[in-house]
Amino acid sequence: MSASLRLIDSHAHLDFPEFDPDRDAVFAAMAKANISTCIIPGVSPAHWDRQLQVAHQYACPYGLGLHPWYVDANWQSAIDDLSERLDSHRSDKKLVAVGECGLDRIRDGNWHWQQQALEAQLLLAGKHQLPVILHSVKSHEPLISLLSSHSLPRRGVIHGFYGSVEVAKRYIELGYRLGIGGLLLNDDAKKLHKVIETLPIESFICETDSPAMAPKSARGSRNSPLLIGQIVTKMAHLQKKSNVLISERLLSNVAQLFEL
Repeated sequence: MSASLRLIDSHAHLDFPEFDPDRDAVFAAMAKANISTCIIPGVSPAHWDRQLQVAHQYACPYGLGLHPWYVDANWQSAIDDLSERLDSHRSDKKLVAVGECGLDRIRDGNWHWQQQALEAQLLLAGKHQLPVILHSVKSHEPLISLLSSHSLPRRGVIHGFYGSVEVAKRYIELGYRLGIGGLLLNDDAKKLHKVIETLPIESFICETDSPAMAPKSARGSRNSPLLIGQIVTKMAHLQKKSNVLISERLLSNVAQLFEL
């Protein structure tokens, strides 16, 4: 990856405690690799204060949201808190999204609450004219149904996308982009490779989901935004286009979506 190509990680939880020992060093390494910034998504009320502190300290754009893993019987209280924070931060140019929010069937003990909390966050995204950062695990059909009934002005991104070409096209038809992460680097990710080969580069943004979602080659290691260059290179290879072109288009896509 040429040092002249600017990159953005569209989804990295650099506020998480895994980065507490060396966060300064990670940001220094990102700068050296020409990764200009990352978007830090929110996950729960218990995390938001620390998240905002890190985002402001390192001048990172961020989202505020309630992740489906953290939804419980008190979800309405969390949504009320989220609504108040979105109101109080509306003049902060670094606030660029509602999320991370969404649906996760693997954690379906709170499934009914997940759906209610997500719908509430879609309404907040519409109210504040912000895009959404969406988590979807084994839940594409209910998520597509919900998004179809909420025509959000700024749409958003399906983060960590790992579905079929057909599912990808349905999201794209609704106006959403697909977040592509380190799973793309796995040799056996044939379905995801096909998505990148088949669909136009305008459909994608790239991300790492750090510290999670490391590719199999780095399994057991902490993931970081430094992986972005490899993801872009793989996308360029699959699209049979140059790194320069793909990097420029991905940068344009993420800047347009989040108004960076």
